[in-house]
Amino acid sequence: MQRRQFTQSTAMIGLLILTAQQHARALSLGDLSQADASQGIKVALEKGAVAAVALLGKTDGFLGNPKVRIPLPGFLEDASKLLKLTGQGKRVDELVTSMNRAAEAAVPMGRDVLVNAVKSMSVTDAKNILTGGENSVTQFFADKTRSPLGEKFLPIVTQATEKVGLAKTYNKVAGKAAGIGLVKGEDANIQRYVTGKSLDGLYTIIGEEERKIRQDPVGTGSAILQKVFGAIK
Repeated sequence: MQRRQFTQSTAMIGLLILTAQQHARALSLGDLSQADASQGIKVALEKGAVAAVALLGKTDGFLGNPKVRIPLPGFLEDASKLLKLTGQGKRVDELVTSMNRAAEAAVPMGRDVLVNAVKSMSVTDAKNILTGGENSVTQFFADKTRSPLGEKFLPIVTQATEKVGLAKTYNKVAGKAAGIGLVKGEDANIQRYVTGKSLDGLYTIIGEEERKIRQDPVGTGSAILQKVFGAIK
């Protein structure tokens, strides 16, 4: 019995060592150093962030992209269908359009914050992204930039949504709905709701752009990206 336990323990230790070696190999293959790996991640993330801002920060960047298009939240989306049946469809469409246009106007203001977050990232951050799961990039940017970007986006979103009279009605109706649990508290204010969705969409597209770079580092024309992601494949 003791021999079996010893054998199992030995196997477990061996597995842990193997896992650690595989992670180390991911960060240092051939002549790939930790410095190279870190630099490669920074270049990939900066390229991904800049590309995402360019894609989203233009007309129909949000409205025309089903992956990030901002809908009315919760039961209000269902209620909008009824409003359309009563001839209020145009006003509902105006509100949804203004929400997405607000996001498109806000996103370009985040470019410098995103780039600075990448430039100041630590070696540990780079390791976590390189060896992390598919959402590691999204998580990094959300942790580092969600608060400062939210502060930058909110005034722009507020200005854009105030142009539509229905925005005030939304806040009034959503506030009551939140009180009885039909809408999340953070979604009861249209300006904050759109700001949050703008950030979610931005991080989603950054993650997609970064994955494209991983899959085709040669296509980027960057020597460091080819070296890092070519070695990891």
